[in-house]
Amino acid sequence: MDDRMQKQPPNTPGRLAVRGPTGCRYLGDDRQRDYVQAGWNITGDTFRRDEDGVFHFLARSDDMILSAGYTIAGPEVEAALLAHPAELECAVVGAPDEARGQIVGAFVGPAAGQRPGPGLAAAWQDHAKTTIAPYKYPRRVNFVSSLPKTGTGKIQRFRLRGEE
Repeated sequence: MDDRMQKQPPNTPGRLAVRGPTGCRYLGDDRQRDYVQAGWNITGDTFRRDEDGVFHFLARSDDMILSAGYTIAGPEVEAALLAHPAELECAVVGAPDEARGQIVGAFVGPAAGQRPGPGLAAAWQDHAKTTIAPYKYPRRVNFVSSLPKTGTGKIQRFRLRGEE
């Protein structure tokens, strides 16, 4: 569904909405407005449905980046960056940009023996451009010694968004 609860055409990213005999209800809670709309439970995930009706997960909806009219799934960019041998870990978030609305911002931890700097950032950017669609590459690369994580090891992207 789009933001107006209209069904999206095939291969167009949209919010996953489900309904059935059991569902997500937050009675007496303000979250009810966000998670249940027009009788549908909004999962917080973004998918695309192909021509055969098969659903493909793209990202958590808050991990989607809208840049110059393009919808970019952060996990796709992360996977491309992590495929480069000079990278140990990374997280991608949307960074505000006056011209594009948002740009892809990457927080990266170099692998042992790698020196942070413009050359390494350019190598990652070039790698991303050849691995995924060129418009998805991270236009901003931030070097970090570690990423903020929960006690179970999940990256806290909300903290990184605050740093962008």
